[in-house]
This record gives sequence, C-alpha cells and structure tokens, in this order.
Amino acid sequence: MDLESIDLARVAVDAASDRQASDIVLLDLRSVSLLADYFVICSAETERQLRAVTDAIVESLGQAGLRPLHIEGGTDSGWVLLDYGVVIIHVFAPTEREYYRLEKLWSKATTVLRMQ
Repeated sequence: MDLESIDLARVAVDAASDRQASDIVLLDLRSVSLLADYFVICSAETERQLRAVTDAIVESLGQAGLRPLHIEGGTDSGWVLLDYGVVIIHVFAPTEREYYRLEKLWSKATTVLRMQ
C-alpha cells in the first residue's frame, strides 16, 4: 500500500491517540526543511505507555507495509524517534519533551493538528 506522507503521518497520529498519548502535534515541515515532510510529536506519561505508543505506531504503519528506516532512543531514555523518511515520529516522556522543545525549535513549521 502506497501512502502519501500526510496519510502516513495521520496513521501515526491515530495509533498514538489510540494508546492515549497526550499533546499530539502534527507539523508540516515542507516549507521550512528538507529533512522530512512531517513531524509527529507526542507524549507518554510512563515508560510502559511510551513503549505501547511506539509499538502501536510501528504496528499500524507495518500493516500498511511500512517499516521505520531508523529507530533512535528507547523507552528507558524517555524519547523514541521513528524515522520513516518523509515522516519522523517523536514519542517523548514529559520531561524530555520539555527539554527538547521541538515545537519551539520548529516554530516556523505549519501546525496541521494538535490534540491535547
């Protein structure tokens, strides 16, 4: 199944939401970066939830025939990055999200979606 980058991002958002991730943000980076088309950023309150959110995203995108090109970090570090090329997904514990402040760093990107 071929997904457009926005569709891939929305599958990730839905999977994160299904696992009760909080403060989910979808940023459109196309006008400000060649790094990726979209960032999905979300928070998970515990290490267990961080793992559940990450696993749900990988599983949902896997059902669409997609595998991450690269995975960085881990649940024990409080931050997992899933790199799907055109979409990069960040799942943070609250402390790490506050520390890295990606929304501020990428403030020139267009916010497509924000779910509290």
